[in-house]
Amino acid sequence: MRRATIVIVFAFILQISISAFALTSEELSNIRVFEESSPSVVNITTTTLVRDFFSVYPQKGAGSGTIIRKDGYVLTNYHVVEDAGDIQVTLSDGRKYAAFLAGADPENDLAVIKIKSKRYFKPISMGRSSDLRVGQKAFAIGNPFGLNSTLTTGVISAVGRPLTTESGRVIENVIQTDTSINPGNSGGPLINSDGKLIGINTAIFSPSGGSVGIGFAIPIDTAKRIIPDLIKYGKLRRPWLGIVGVPVWKELADALGLGIDKGILVSKVVKGGPADHGGMKGGTGPVQISGTIIYVGGDIITEIDGHQVNSMEELKQALFDKREGRYIRVRVFRKGRFKVLKIRVRLKT
Repeated sequence: MRRATIVIVFAFILQISISAFALTSEELSNIRVFEESSPSVVNITTTTLVRDFFSVYPQKGAGSGTIIRKDGYVLTNYHVVEDAGDIQVTLSDGRKYAAFLAGADPENDLAVIKIKSKRYFKPISMGRSSDLRVGQKAFAIGNPFGLNSTLTTGVISAVGRPLTTESGRVIENVIQTDTSINPGNSGGPLINSDGKLIGINTAIFSPSGGSVGIGFAIPIDTAKRIIPDLIKYGKLRRPWLGIVGVPVWKELADALGLGIDKGILVSKVVKGGPADHGGMKGGTGPVQISGTIIYVGGDIITEIDGHQVNSMEELKQALFDKREGRYIRVRVFRKGRFKVLKIRVRLKT
């Protein structure tokens, strides 16, 4: 009886010990995401030649990237590999390979590099960013401060944020997350709970230079539209209207008697371009504004496919995802009346 009691007590203590060390379902989920995704995340190191008044010297840089194709194409930020003369990637298992820049889109801070090897690599699974919701879990894997294969967790803090890059270009619909992102994480993946790529970590807001819980990632849906062109052409082919335009503001409209104070004044139409074929009219009367000659009397673009355009940046955004060969509806103000033109999209390399 005494021996049976001792066995029962021992079993009870053992059960308590096992329970104390058991992993929660959340911990198991974190482990699964890391183990499935980390083999697709690489450390990128670069060497850039910098010239100063006295000499030329090499400068080292570091960032992260994600393998997106089994033949060794890696997605990262443009600023990670910008002007790099030498690019090297290190896999999660420590193997190192040389790489080269396959294509870049500085305006969206995206680049694709190619590993110089004929072997196959493990690509990450692609997700979607269009249906992200604030509060859902997010993971970042990268190499902050050179610490390889680091996992951080957080949530989606906001969606649809505009982000102004160092070049002054505004990237629309950026993801905001409180997942810790630090120097060295740039170009690495933002991942959902299914282990799928939903964004490319690109920037942080930080007065101190370290993570304060405000990080930004370029949506994977944006990258998906860009990647094929970067691999095939080395740059993004953008929809092109073939115009020289000037944003309209109230003072300009009043001074020139335009009859409308918002939109894009079409100063010139490129002969043979999409706008020309679609019947758009440029200006004929030269006027000097702040030292620049513009031509008035032509169309004023107000909408593209129902989206208002009041600046050249908004015009670019309205055209961004339009496929070659499709027709867009462009609403213009012409001689006191609104008119809708059907213009066939062409891509310009």
